[in-house]
Amino acid sequence: MNYNFYTGEVLLIDKPYTWSSFQAVNKLKHAIKQHPSLIVDGVKTKPKIGHAGTLDPLATGLLIVCTGKKTKTINDLMGMEKEYTGTFLLGATTPCFDLEKEVDKTFPTEHITVEAIQQAAKDFTGIQQQVPPIFSAVMINGKRAYEMARAGEEVEMKSREIEIKEFEITNVTMPTVSFRIVCSKGTYIRSIARDLGLALNSGAHLTKLCRTRIGDFKLENAVTPQEFADKFATK
Repeated sequence: MNYNFYTGEVLLIDKPYTWSSFQAVNKLKHAIKQHPSLIVDGVKTKPKIGHAGTLDPLATGLLIVCTGKKTKTINDLMGMEKEYTGTFLLGATTPCFDLEKEVDKTFPTEHITVEAIQQAAKDFTGIQQQVPPIFSAVMINGKRAYEMARAGEEVEMKSREIEIKEFEITNVTMPTVSFRIVCSKGTYIRSIARDLGLALNSGAHLTKLCRTRIGDFKLENAVTPQEFADKFATK
């Protein structure tokens, strides 16, 4: 496939576990910097490059990266519905609602049935208000919420409207619950973990997350940053 990073490309990247979205974009930036499409009228250009929606370091899956004039489409791409798969662990919570921090509280799970989990998932489907995690990139008075939280500052998160279009429980092996979720822009799966635990009179946190789709773009068509560098960078 011929690329033109100046006129613009939409690249489908499979972000590795523990990588930040910035690291993935930076890897691509270094891979394409010598590409001949960046020479315009004899002058080497530095096209814009950016991603259409952050993935947390502990999440894997589809990251859309745009270059050149295609960066103008980033807002449209970010607005598309997203699909995730992953696992929740019932009976324990963490301050960030995932594995980034240690468990801070434990709760009973003996009363939780598969039927109760299925019903809770059904109840979560639809348009609703969701409070983002304090350890998130939400801006509050010019600061990222996670920066304030890590500095020990008091963080008040405001709810926002989201839509959970599909919430499928794909497997239950207590205390682990596997799921598939289709949701709107701005939905935090970590917050769903928190709220699911509360709905079940227990606690929960996210232990695995993979973004499998953004709009019609699918993870199965993506390559890792290293695969992109190896196969598509100019030698």
